Amino acid sequence: MWNRFATLTITCVLVVTGTARSASAEPLPGPPVQPVVNPDAPAPSGAVPAGNPGVLDTPDGWHIEVSARDEAQLPVAPLTTAVSSREYLVGGTFIGAVTGSGTTELTGGTLVAGYQIGCGVLADEIAIAPGASLDVGLPVPDFDVELGLDGNIDLLPGQISVVDVAEKEFEGTEARVTITGLRVNFDRCLGQSFIRSHATLSVSTEDTEDVITYLGVTKIV
Repeated sequence: MWNRFATLTITCVLVVTGTARSASAEPLPGPPVQPVVNPDAPAPSGAVPAGNPGVLDTPDGWHIEVSARDEAQLPVAPLTTAVSSREYLVGGTFIGAVTGSGTTELTGGTLVAGYQIGCGVLADEIAIAPGASLDVGLPVPDFDVELGLDGNIDLLPGQISVVDVAEKEFEGTEARVTITGLRVNFDRCLGQSFIRSHATLSVSTEDTEDVITYLGVTKIV
């Protein structure tokens, strides 16, 4: 009886020892491989193509043109981290020019540059409490969404905001506005967001006022 017990004990020790040797023979896993980041690599620019210039030939003989170049609209993470917020890093150069030999005397003008921002669906008011369902009120029609919550979200039709960033008055025949690294944001947007640049050139004579607008390419996020 004793011999049988001793043999069983030795066998168990050998099995454990053999397993330990097998495990120690395998190499330990190394640290996770981190992606290589090149500090000299250029950051995303968000470059967008320029739109068609706005062109107007006035009845008194002046050729008026407003255009843009080097435009950029880069979507960035909103500082609020809210899913209903949208932020962009934007820039570009906007140029207004008057050429030709008109029959009237130019007295100056104004170049205004900025951005038009749109949202497909706007949240008017959100109120949520623990409960059984979430009632979503739409202009047409109304419907309920079962999300295990009790509350109300009032949704409004899409909205467009026009933001004038810079206004430059000039007395000659050319004006320029350059925007660099401007951060624009808007909140309460639950649908797609849209952004495009705009520039409006107004040219004056003693008796006339001519206005022409440039619209950039629309970017959708």
